[in-house]
Amino acid sequence: MRRTTGPSKVTPVILSGGTGTRLWPLSREAYPKQLLALAGDRTMLQDTASRVGDPKLFTKPMVVANHEHRFIIAEQMRALGLDDTTIVLEPFGRNTAPAAAVAALVAVATDPNAILLLMPADHVVRDPAAFRAAVERGLVAAHEGRLVLFGLKPTEPATGFGYIEQGDAHATAPGSYSVKRFVEKPDRATAEGYLADGAYLWNSGIFLLPAQALIDEFQKLDPSVLAAARRALDSAGRDLDFVRLGEDAFRDAPSISIDYAVMEKTDRAVVVPADFAWTDAGSWSSLWDIGAKDRSGNVVAGETVIEDAKGCYIRGEGQLVAALGVENLVIVATPDVVMVTTKDRDQDVKTLVNQVRAAGHASATETLRNHRPWGFFQSIHTGDRFQVKRITVKPGAKLSLQKHFHRAEHWVVVNGTALVTRDGEQVLLRENESVFLPLGCVHRLENPGKVPLNLIEVQSGSYLGEDDIVRYEDMYARVKDEADTPL
Repeated sequence: MRRTTGPSKVTPVILSGGTGTRLWPLSREAYPKQLLALAGDRTMLQDTASRVGDPKLFTKPMVVANHEHRFIIAEQMRALGLDDTTIVLEPFGRNTAPAAAVAALVAVATDPNAILLLMPADHVVRDPAAFRAAVERGLVAAHEGRLVLFGLKPTEPATGFGYIEQGDAHATAPGSYSVKRFVEKPDRATAEGYLADGAYLWNSGIFLLPAQALIDEFQKLDPSVLAAARRALDSAGRDLDFVRLGEDAFRDAPSISIDYAVMEKTDRAVVVPADFAWTDAGSWSSLWDIGAKDRSGNVVAGETVIEDAKGCYIRGEGQLVAALGVENLVIVATPDVVMVTTKDRDQDVKTLVNQVRAAGHASATETLRNHRPWGFFQSIHTGDRFQVKRITVKPGAKLSLQKHFHRAEHWVVVNGTALVTRDGEQVLLRENESVFLPLGCVHRLENPGKVPLNLIEVQSGSYLGEDDIVRYEDMYARVKDEADTPL
């Protein structure tokens, strides 16, 4: 068995490619749960990165994410002071095994002894000190070339988690144990038996992996994953501060989890029992479990008014939610969707989203607010041959130099300062001032001020789709990016 040498720090790898469908309508494909602040003031991605902020133990993190979220992720990392985070972009999701293989190949290119801490971006860990202590215990086995899993002692017969049967203590790595078997999401009676047995742990989905040992196991157990990862990296391009994997090569990668591809087949796996408070925030009831409850067992967030409610999770995002005489419900309201279910059915929200998608509702995947590297825009009203939007531009940011073939635009500044380029001339606009952009003119909007710029855009024309755009210049390297056409 290959042993690592040297005191290499642990390289955190944050997997941020999920869509969080069971937390719809707040979490959507365009803006998934890991980018939201669901369990505190910071987003789940930021909480995950902060958990591995000790420079004595960890390097700066690597993030593997969908390319559509790249600017949001980079901004959230910068807010933590992590300006030089390595962000690897997947052209589309292929589950965790290809992402892990790519991360291992990237890591060994600069450090042959690299050890990866593979973490989903959507977990809640309430005791970061206990988390770091568990990682340090696992390092002994990892330096021996073992693939380390972290198992949590079950507190209830949960049916939504995978389980690990713990075996004998590892002879040379104190705190580590052999893995007898994996069980994926048992029924309740089986889970109750595991809880009573005491030898079963929840599979946290967090792994401590010597990068080269992981590569070796991929080569032995599922070489197609490793081959696709190599080709995707060989054909990768640099896009500003991002590593964009080769699309054609990554398409060939099997969509498979690291559990199925490697961990359930390898003879190198060990499990470290851990006692950090952990929640896989994959459903509304899991957020109810960890939320601050009132005397009637309700967890509320946002704009809410409740009376005689018990055991509910109630959240109002953008509109008031009023609840009277209800029990054990999940009620979540966004500006465009109201979702109501019982807590014991919240695992089925994904099925509901599939129905919404089949009915052709954009709310299945899109939010009303469309985030861009320069800020965001939001449709306010759409009618026959016209559309009204709100546009917010961050200080110092600017949109691409562009034109439209089928629409004219009228911009009215609500607050802040706008510098508008229109066919070569520049116009400085302040509050309550406006400018007209005729069809076909080459134009740009930027915010030269120190506060956000808010304006109202009125579009008129025969076609108002976001793909009616030709870019000439763009500070975010989107001139040839057909996957990110709007604004």
